[in-house]
Amino acid sequence: MDTIKSLEWRYAVKQFDSNKSLTKSQVNILKNAFNLTATSYGLQPIKLVVIKNKNIQKELVPHSWNQNQVVDASHLLVICIPKTYKTTEVENYFKTVQKIRKTPDAIINPFKEFLTDEIAKKTQEELFLWNKNQAYIALGNLLTVCAVEKIDSCPMEGFNPEKYDEILNLKDHNLTAVLLLPVGFRAKDCYMKDLAKVRKNTSETIIEIL
Repeated sequence: MDTIKSLEWRYAVKQFDSNKSLTKSQVNILKNAFNLTATSYGLQPIKLVVIKNKNIQKELVPHSWNQNQVVDASHLLVICIPKTYKTTEVENYFKTVQKIRKTPDAIINPFKEFLTDEIAKKTQEELFLWNKNQAYIALGNLLTVCAVEKIDSCPMEGFNPEKYDEILNLKDHNLTAVLLLPVGFRAKDCYMKDLAKVRKNTSETIIEIL
């Protein structure tokens, strides 16, 4: 199945088959895809909570606008960002750069100082919005990978972050939930699965400058 056909196959699943589960290999693909997501400056200010616990998933349904995909899906992926973001994240990033690439301080320090200053001068509100944008990049990446791997998914913004933070103890990790992605396999009787995809013509959505 080529990439475009995979994307045509994908849709926001309304009903998952609760009896089917992703394999360990499929879950690992999604974990690694998340970790390989492009982020601004490569800082990765995002974390992924992977839930495969029906009791917890069921508890989260009332706080997800009663969307049953949360409990019927094989796994529930919760994309999170820091509640507060500090320049120590930049310090840690460049330590990792040096560990992996062995880059000398003379090369790293100018960019490190620039990035530290950029973070330091932003308010927490600005940093929150910036980090949330990174979460959407990760969501888009995961949706594409799911399509290619024939894993069904349903991106969600409709949930109560405060309740998710409470139930998942995210505050203990300085995190807050911003996006959801139930993943699994579509039910045979999901009413959306055989409907034609509705999209504008590419002539309406793309401007070419030659």
